[in-house]
Amino acid sequence: MPGPNTNTTRFPVAVDAALRTAGWQPGRWDIRQAEHWADTLRAHTSPTGHRHSVFPAAVEAWAEFGGLHLTAPGAGRQIAPTPFHFDPLQGLHHARTLADLGRALDTEVCPLGTELGSEGDSQAIIAIDAEGRVYSLDHTGDWYLGPDVDQALATLVTGTQPPRLSPTGP
Repeated sequence: MPGPNTNTTRFPVAVDAALRTAGWQPGRWDIRQAEHWADTLRAHTSPTGHRHSVFPAAVEAWAEFGGLHLTAPGAGRQIAPTPFHFDPLQGLHHARTLADLGRALDTEVCPLGTELGSEGDSQAIIAIDAEGRVYSLDHTGDWYLGPDVDQALATLVTGTQPPRLSPTGP
């Protein structure tokens, strides 16, 4: 039987702590909010005609984590962890950027939320592809956060340096 301080969830201890502090708990599922975000993204067309892709991996991530503001509980392993907010509408006006990344990766890409700077402003777009892989896009480049949302959370919360995307993918 696990002791009282043993992590028995699917996440590393630091990630579990950050998620629970933000209000997440196992079984959290707000499909109504996720569907609202999906409808809003599908209805949006950029001034140059770009539209968002919406697919099950994104909707599932929004249903479980949507609306959460996460902050790392400690220092990072390799880089300073940054707070982030799961709100796909923060990427509403980045349809072209996400479509360009999707073309480069030969998949569809949809916003998950944003990494936040010290002033609480958005400093990077967090996005997910149709296979569930997660990326961060900022002014310095595009970064691969992990093969799924769980690993991306671990990368962000623990301050693990993500690999930069190359022209051929992660």
